[in-house]
Amino acid sequence: MKPWLAFTCLATSMALVGSYVALSKPLVAVFPVFLLAWLRFGIATVAMAAWLKKPADEQPLRPSTKKLLFLESFLGNFMFSICMLYGVSMTSASSAGVILSAIPAMVALQSAVFLKERLHARSLLAIGCAIVGIGLYASISHSDTSATHPQAWLGNLLVCAAVCCEAAYAVIGKHLTSHLNPKRIASLINLWGLALTTPMGVYWLLLFDFSVVTVSSWGLLVFYAIAASMLTVWLWMTGLKGVQAHQAGVFTVMLPISAATIGVAFFGEVMTGLQVLAFAIALAGVVLATTGQHKPARH
Repeated sequence: MKPWLAFTCLATSMALVGSYVALSKPLVAVFPVFLLAWLRFGIATVAMAAWLKKPADEQPLRPSTKKLLFLESFLGNFMFSICMLYGVSMTSASSAGVILSAIPAMVALQSAVFLKERLHARSLLAIGCAIVGIGLYASISHSDTSATHPQAWLGNLLVCAAVCCEAAYAVIGKHLTSHLNPKRIASLINLWGLALTTPMGVYWLLLFDFSVVTVSSWGLLVFYAIAASMLTVWLWMTGLKGVQAHQAGVFTVMLPISAATIGVAFFGEVMTGLQVLAFAIALAGVVLATTGQHKPARH
């Protein structure tokens, strides 16, 4: 795959993630979180039914690959969705956007630990910038959003947990792309997500009054399901096949930018000067983490 095509897939994937993170706010106002997650995976399972078929050239799945598929779904789909949906219901979309700007630094850190990619001083400085930016925003958020979001501190904490899950998703996904094609990965981890959310999903299904759901909410739910479980995963895994995990981390910057932009543009959220500064510091970490990469050693 040509580098520009891989980069386009990665950037588009993260922009879609950022859009549905922000647009999930009106959905969590209508659906209970676990019911929303279950409906998402259920709709996507129907949409990706053809992708579940095992290709003729695919080797039998090894136990280690099956374990990684489960972890990819548990961390990248299940835990990310639960932490993000609960998190954005307690805080603002722009708050989530700023915190999510730490993802590239977290990807770099996890790549060093699990993929043995070397972290240079530049990468360590990037992680420091991300921490400073998040810390500054957290202190501002506590005072500025406490009236409209009294549980903003907990929401921000849950979004931080989602950051760790998303980074693990990127690192594990890189390993999976060497064994399975992107469509197969997307369909299998979505199926695991459906299984994980079914117990609580069915519980809320029996209690929920669907008469309160408007046509526009159903349309937004379908977009959320297709974007979150199908398109973003396929695009991300396709792009990952052409780049290293820590290089892919640069494109996660599209996630917070997209989320924050939608929060300001569609939900009337306002970012103060200090919040913009916090965002800028976090984004400086993104630039440091994803530019000036060392060329791999030749053997």
